Amino acid sequence: MDFQDFLQIVPHLSAVNLPGEAAHNVMVPQQRLEITKKINFDEIKPRNAAVMMLFYPKDGITNLVLIVRNSYIGVHSSQIAFPGGKYETEDANFEQTALRETHEEIGVHSSKIQVLKAFTQLYIPPSNFMVYPFLGICREDLFFYPDPTEVADIIELPLTTFLSDSIVINTFMTTSYAKSIEVPAFQIEKHIVWGATAMMLSELKIVLNSILNKTNL
Repeated sequence: MDFQDFLQIVPHLSAVNLPGEAAHNVMVPQQRLEITKKINFDEIKPRNAAVMMLFYPKDGITNLVLIVRNSYIGVHSSQIAFPGGKYETEDANFEQTALRETHEEIGVHSSKIQVLKAFTQLYIPPSNFMVYPFLGICREDLFFYPDPTEVADIIELPLTTFLSDSIVINTFMTTSYAKSIEVPAFQIEKHIVWGATAMMLSELKIVLNSILNKTNL
């Protein structure tokens, strides 16, 4: 999608109703649903984090940036994610967390990002994080400077590809709570995107499609 066409969507975003959990559940394995039903958040006291779902033009075409996390000992090793990270006490709010972490992880300064909307928070059981996603745009072509300690690679996903149903698959994964289970996922280039990132992508995709269908853009 041409970026100038995408900008016509922006005014509609503030009024759109978020589908929330219903959108997340499109990309949830049944086993995860059973686990989250039993969670008492007052007892587990999850930590907080925030991520940025960032659109920008690349040669005039609308793209969404994702990162490939470095390989390390931990539950999110080598996974595909949005730029983002843990809330710090010096952050004024979760939006600032997302902006700060985006700068730290991929080198995009907050002054270049217009935050459009907060999306539905999502709990990640393996790491005990409550994640707050934000939708943002840059209006200029970007150069990424990934932090080598955290980011192994950058994925630039064209919006048209993201909105295509052809990248939605079912595959078998070994997760933190089960071995070789079937999970819904996005196939993006050579990468399988599943779990929390896929759930956030699902809500984003449904929101954008709803606006496109109403506006005939």
